[in-house]
Order: sequence, then structure tokens, then C-alpha cells
Amino acid sequence: MQATRRTLILGAIAMGLSACGGGIGARPTGGGARAPEPVLQPVPNAGFDAWLAGFRGRAAGQGISAGTLDAALRTAGFLPGVIERDRNQTEFTRTLEDYLAIAASDERVASGRAALAQNSGVLAEIESRYGVEAAVVTAVWGLESQYGARRGNVPVVSALATLAYDGRRGAFFEQQLVAALKILQNGDVTPQGMTGSWAGAMGHTQFIPTSYLAYAVDFRGDGRRDIWSDDPTDALASAGAYLSRSGWTRGQPWGVEVRLPAGFGGPFGRSTTRSPGDWAAQGVRDMDGRAVPDHGAASILIPQGASGPAFMVFRNFTVITRYNNSENYVIGIGHLSDRLRGGPAIRASFPPDAQGLTKADRQELQRRLTSAGFDTQGTDGVIGKNTETAIRGYQQSVGLPVTGVPSAELLGRLR
Repeated sequence: MQATRRTLILGAIAMGLSACGGGIGARPTGGGARAPEPVLQPVPNAGFDAWLAGFRGRAAGQGISAGTLDAALRTAGFLPGVIERDRNQTEFTRTLEDYLAIAASDERVASGRAALAQNSGVLAEIESRYGVEAAVVTAVWGLESQYGARRGNVPVVSALATLAYDGRRGAFFEQQLVAALKILQNGDVTPQGMTGSWAGAMGHTQFIPTSYLAYAVDFRGDGRRDIWSDDPTDALASAGAYLSRSGWTRGQPWGVEVRLPAGFGGPFGRSTTRSPGDWAAQGVRDMDGRAVPDHGAASILIPQGASGPAFMVFRNFTVITRYNNSENYVIGIGHLSDRLRGGPAIRASFPPDAQGLTKADRQELQRRLTSAGFDTQGTDGVIGKNTETAIRGYQQSVGLPVTGVPSAELLGRLR
């Protein structure tokens, strides 16, 4: 959330990875499959205990009561698993094609449509109050926590205290820890109920504590801003409020997929905006060959180069970047919201990957590996940990160099 979320969630900026409990979360383990979240266990650490004792005084100086500190820190423990995850955030770049294969998979679209229908009443109220369409709020919910299925199971106070003590980004995480204590002091949640990701992102829509304090809302007026419980009302309303306060314009698209004329040389990127009429004069059309309606100043993006899909994006695209600045993430939210409303999948073709394989090739590779006894645990065409493990197993079994890297030659051998 907000600018500080970029510091918190490094992978999200590079590739739409998130420190959240679920959503797009970690690098896929197979095709796009995610392994269950392990439970992180605290271990004794004298240095951490000494840091915590010193922190009490600093927190008290910022208005945290002795009672809140006692209740919150009594069970706080050092979590080495949090440090491990913080140290191992890989700058792994996922292409838009791979990202959308997960973010807007058939399964996620189907689950999202069900969630949209099941929560249609409250989502309509949120749309009416904040002017953010129900499908957009639902898409945020889907990418952040798989519609509430993966909200994170890590005690937030322990996680933030561990990261603040570790010191690599100590000042930032101490700020988040103080904010978490303020949330507890306000009575919105108990220390036991305040769970989230290893990096402190919480609830259905994965707010970090400072963002929660700034933007979370008590939609029903019951005195608590509850983003953690099974009832997603406050979390969804908070996401709507956040986007609304960031400048969302109801009824305007985030962007549209477009066709570029032969030889079109741009300019590309969000730093250049022109009216849709100006782009139309250069030959830019929607996927049905029509000029794009005037939704205000627009930019042209080509995330995978001139041979891949192109998008004309508008102000609402920039609004979503306030939630997460990764262009893949923003396109994922926008495209998933379109799919939830019955829109089509991306219509343009994606170029082959660095190994010269198309998505169909990668899916065939996964199917053939699985048939050969090396289960990739998914055939979505996304090369993740399980697919790499299957490739290494196959390579070892036939005496090839064990690299775990897919290739046209490997696919040819499996055929």
C-alpha cells in the first residue's frame, strides 16, 4: 500500500510479487500452484529480548500505553523464518504473460465471479459510497489474498519486531510496529487476531499498519475496522476508500488493449500522454478496429515489446499504482476486473520467451514431463519451482546436464 509498500515488498515492484499471505504472492511452485504457507515458529534470542525492552520506552514515548505494550509484547517472539524470507527476496522478473497466467487464470476468474456474486450487496454499497466499481475492488481482493483464502498466518507484532530488531530496514519496520500497536490500542483487533504476512501486510486486502491507520474504514459503524475476520466487508471497503482517495474516476477504464499500426514507433510509456483522438490519428485502434473513446489523457504501453500486446492506459491506471507500483500488477488488477465483468482474455499474441518457447510450448513441456513421471503440478505454462525440479529430474534420468532450464531441444526430446 502507498509509497512505503514499495519499500516493504521489493518483489512486487520488480514483478508483481507480494509479501502478502496469498494472492500473487511468492514465485509459483509448479505451474502456478502455490505451496501451503508454513507456520513460522519463534526461537529464544537474548539480543531480541534486549531490543524489545528498549523498544518499550520508545513506543511509550509515541503514545502507546503500558497495558497495550504488555498485551502485545507478552507473547512476541523472534521469528528466524521472517529474516530468511527478507534475505531471500529474489529479484525474479516474471513476464506479463506469466503474470497474467496466474493473476487472471481461469480458476481465479471463476473464483472471482463467484466472490463478486456472493458479496454483490456489500460491493454495490461500497461502489455507491466510494465510486470504485465492484469488479475492481474484487480484483484487488483476488490478487492480494485469493479472495480471502490466504490472508497470512504470521503474528504481525512478532514479524515486525523481528524485522525491526534485525536492522536491515529497522527504522521502517519499527515505524510499522508502532503503527500496529496503535491499531491494537484502538481496539480494532486483539494481538492474537492480528496476523498477516511475514512482512506485516494484513487482512483480505493486505494493508501494512501505516496504510491501515491512514485508510482503513469501519464500513458498518460498529466501532472496529476489521480487515482480518472471515467477513471481508471492512477490508473491501478499505480498498475502495483507498482507491477513491487516490483519485479513482468511476466509469472510466484503467486501460484498453489496442492494435498498433505497422511501423508504429511510439512514443511509449506513462511519461507521454496524448488524447485518444491524437492516438487514433496515428492509427491506434481498439481490438475491434475502432477508435478508442475519449477517456482523457492516455499513454501507450508495450510490456513485452512491439511484438506483444499493447495497451492504452488512462488516469485510473495511475491510481492503481498507488496500491502497487508494478505495471504487471496494475495490468493484472485491470485485466482481472475486466474478466470478472465478462470481458475477453488478452487477444494479442505474446512473443516467445528467452528460450524461444511459446506458452503453448511450455504447457506441452509440462504435460509431457508429467506423463514421463516428473510431475510439474500444473500445466499453465509458467515455469516455476516444481517445473524446474521436474526438468532436473528428467535431465538426470536420461544423462543430460542437470540445469532445470526449459528449451526447445528438451521439448523435442520429450515428444
